[in-house]
Amino acid sequence: MNKLRWGVIGAGGIADRRTIPGMMLADNAELVAVMEINMELAEKCRAKWGCPKAYDNEAELLADPDIDAVYIATPVVLHAKQAMAAADAGKHILIEKPLAMTSEEGEKVVAYCESKGVKIAAGLMMRFGAYVQAMKAAIAEGRIGNPVSAYSQFTCWYPDMPGNWRQSKKNGGGGSMMDMGVHCIDLMQYVMDTKVVEVAAFNDTLTFNYEVEDSSMVMLRMANGAQCVVQSNFNIPDDAAKWRLEFFGDQGRLCGDQVIGQVDGGSLDALYCGEVGGYDAQQETKKVAGTAVDVEFGNTYTREIESFSDSILNGKPLEVPAEQAVYVQKVMEAAYRSSEEHRFIKL
Repeated sequence: MNKLRWGVIGAGGIADRRTIPGMMLADNAELVAVMEINMELAEKCRAKWGCPKAYDNEAELLADPDIDAVYIATPVVLHAKQAMAAADAGKHILIEKPLAMTSEEGEKVVAYCESKGVKIAAGLMMRFGAYVQAMKAAIAEGRIGNPVSAYSQFTCWYPDMPGNWRQSKKNGGGGSMMDMGVHCIDLMQYVMDTKVVEVAAFNDTLTFNYEVEDSSMVMLRMANGAQCVVQSNFNIPDDAAKWRLEFFGDQGRLCGDQVIGQVDGGSLDALYCGEVGGYDAQQETKKVAGTAVDVEFGNTYTREIESFSDSILNGKPLEVPAEQAVYVQKVMEAAYRSSEEHRFIKL
C-alpha cells in the first residue's frame, strides 16, 4: 500500500477550507469518505471533493473497511468519544486540537489508542511551516546562543455568533487561548525543544458577550530558563493583525512576521551575533544586516497529512504525537487557573 486511505469526520469548517484541500495534494494519501451531520451536507462534501463515499454518522464511516485512518474535525466536546470509537475500529487518528475537553480526558484517549494499537496525532499543523522549521533548526544549531526570551501573538476577529460552538465553554472548552494560543504555546515548546514549567496568565472577555475569553496573555517559564509571552485574541480586526513568532538568545534573534497561520509564508529577520564580548556603555542601536534564511514555502496541511501518512505506511515516529498536545492542554489549564486564582502555577 503506497497511499493511506482517509475518512474525514466533520468535513465542514476547517476540514473543508484547509485540511481536505491539503490532503488532495498529498502524494501518499487518498480521500475515501466524508462524514457530516446530515446526508445532504455529506453529499455536498463528497461531490465537491470527488471522493467515493459519504456518511451522516461516524459509526458507519468507521465500519468502512476501505478506510485506514480518520481525520477528526468536529466540536471539541465530541473528540474523545469519536477518537476512542475510531480506535475500536482499528483506524489511525489525526485529530484537531485540543484533543479533548480536559487534559485528563486527553490522557485517557491517548492510553486507549495505545491499548488498541493505533496511532494518534494532533492537528498542530503550524509545526510544518517553512520558517518555523528554519527557526527550530537554527536554535538547535546554537545560532542565537541560549534562548532567553520569546514572544508570539496570534489573533482574529471573532464577533458574537449565537450557537457557535467555539464561543461556548461546554462545547469548545475555552476561547481565544484554546483556539489560537494553543498553537503558539506548542510552538514555544517545539521550536526550542523544551517544556513549560511555570505559568501566569490573564484571560478576559473585553469586547464581545460570549462566555469564553476573547483576550488572553500567558507568561511561560520554560525548562531551559527562557521567559515567554503568548498573546491570543478574538477581538483584533483581521486587517490590524500581526501574527508574530519571535525568539531572542544571548547571541542573536529570530523574529518571524506572519510565519504562523493557515498559509505558509511571511518573513524571518534572523541575526546571528556570535560571542558578544564586553559591556557597551554607549548603548547605541546599530543597524546590522541580518542573515537571509532560504526556505521553500508549501502547504502546511499537505505536509501534515504526508507526515502522518508516512508514519503509518512506513512505521516512522509521529511528528505531532497526541501526548504532546495533551501537555499543551495542561499548560492552558494552568493558565486558566492562574487567571482565576491570581497566582503563578507550576506544572
